[in-house]
Amino acid sequence: MLNIFAADWVLPVSSPPIKGGAIAVEGDRLVSIGERRLLIQKFPDAQTRIFGPAAIAPGFVNCHTHLELTAMRGFLDAVEDNFVSWLRKLTRARLDRLTEQDLFDSAAWGTCEAARAGITSLGDASDSAFTTMKALIQVGLRATVFQESFGPDPLLVSENFNKLQQKVARLRELETPLVRAGVSPHAPYSVCTSQLELIADFATTEKLPLMMHAAESRAEELLMKEGKGAFAESLEQRGIEWRTPAVSTVQYLAQSGILATRPLLAHCVTVDAADMELIRESDARVAHCPRSNAKLGHGRAPLAHFMKLGLQVGLGSDSVASNNSCDVLAEARAAILAARTNATTENGSWVTADDGLYLATLGGAHALGYGVGELREGLPADFAVIGLNGAHQIPSYDAPSTLIFSSSGHDVLLTAVAGHIVYDDGTIPHIDEERLRARMLEIAQKLLNG
Repeated sequence: MLNIFAADWVLPVSSPPIKGGAIAVEGDRLVSIGERRLLIQKFPDAQTRIFGPAAIAPGFVNCHTHLELTAMRGFLDAVEDNFVSWLRKLTRARLDRLTEQDLFDSAAWGTCEAARAGITSLGDASDSAFTTMKALIQVGLRATVFQESFGPDPLLVSENFNKLQQKVARLRELETPLVRAGVSPHAPYSVCTSQLELIADFATTEKLPLMMHAAESRAEELLMKEGKGAFAESLEQRGIEWRTPAVSTVQYLAQSGILATRPLLAHCVTVDAADMELIRESDARVAHCPRSNAKLGHGRAPLAHFMKLGLQVGLGSDSVASNNSCDVLAEARAAILAARTNATTENGSWVTADDGLYLATLGGAHALGYGVGELREGLPADFAVIGLNGAHQIPSYDAPSTLIFSSSGHDVLLTAVAGHIVYDDGTIPHIDEERLRARMLEIAQKLLNG
């Protein structure tokens, strides 16, 4: 069956906007795109759905999430000490209070939130990747689930690496055409050098995508360059020997073989010109998380410089424990506004609404290595329909500008992945959202009373 979806605007991203446009979908593919009247003439027997004041755009891509932590939305907002304290509270609560069922329901609820916000593709880092992968498969989104690995103690490398191999083998049995497995050595402060080297070789040999938190905070920078700060103190308190590399995080990842895997690097806040050149030369990618960076007080990643250098950059919400919502339109707006702050004094490029839409779609798809993110004949039919008729959106003089500066995930009317509708008219097919809503309230009580 061929279906036509039409709206006041179609935004292909890789080609100019189409006023009064439409897309034709057959099976899992986009078979045609153009003016509505021409497509209806071309396919007279197709079922046509007309949305009127709306924009049809490629599905949004969220490059960096932690869906299993969705139940912790707001739970850590009162932690005002430092990032290490924030991480410690999160880790203890997750390990001590949440069951596997809790984590599944948390991931499923986060996946529903993503679908409702027009997100069709995700890069998710998870310690319980098998559970998260099942939730993504159930809702029907496209994703890479990166199995996290921890281990700052060099004495436990063999044990930690064996655990990672076993988990990845289990994940690979669950892979589908839409959901694949990857690996994530968590961060430079939580995985020792020898374990990083093993994981880099493993990812290369097994052809696994690799994601890592990198250059996220001043505390991490102090540890890497000087062996000081909150992370250094935490490692010392645990009796873990740490050899300071005395270089930046990005340089350290080049030395340990991580950059050779062409990784996805989340955050990249504390990077300089030499770091950015290393990222470019290695064909590594960046998941830019402006709202999480700001909320945790880490600072502002140099997005304008990333783009000026031609780095492959997408947007990430990070976990809702650090951001509070999974909304790529909100990330795009925050990214542009932050990039424009002091743009003239930093000699960076002026970031536009069109840039924001690119980052939210095709940029993110490139960062994850996906052949989606644009509306073009022959590609998978991953798309979102976003209403443009709200009081906060009218008048609209430019559809991309209205999307980026006036809209949010709440304005999404429909989300489709590979031609399959995963969100439509306020509902997600085949998912009991009321049960999940009740479960989130139960888990919240458990976290509060634990």
